[in-house]
Amino acid sequence: MGRISYIADMEEWTREFSYYYPVRVRFSETDMFGHLNNTVPFTYFELARIEFFKHIGFMQDWVSPNSETIPVVADLQCDFLKQVFFDEEIKIHVKANRTGTSSVDLHYMGKNENGEVCFTGRGTMVQFSKKTGKGVPWTDSMKKLLEAR
Repeated sequence: MGRISYIADMEEWTREFSYYYPVRVRFSETDMFGHLNNTVPFTYFELARIEFFKHIGFMQDWVSPNSETIPVVADLQCDFLKQVFFDEEIKIHVKANRTGTSSVDLHYMGKNENGEVCFTGRGTMVQFSKKTGKGVPWTDSMKKLLEAR
């Protein structure tokens, strides 16, 4: 396994996750070689990210018609370590790595049923104003929830 720029120590990094969302690889998500298509982990990251934000209570506010803020993905990357195949269950782990003023750097880890890391990822998510299109700072209580994860 090559060096992944956002992971200093893989063992320590994997221990820092507490939240995960399980997914089962569907046949339609595999390519002609029988393994998970390289675009699919980004969909898994989205599923896990939404469930993570529901879990800490953010998503409910963002989807409310009265909410002035929305979450926007600013960047996203994935590093592939091990092949994944049809019908495997993958746990998609999510954690807030670093919290900025209105952004959060999320880290992702996909582990198979044997506990092996198959892929990792990271991405920046920004809380935006629907009206201005600019970042909206996290409240102190939101920061605490993110930093506890």
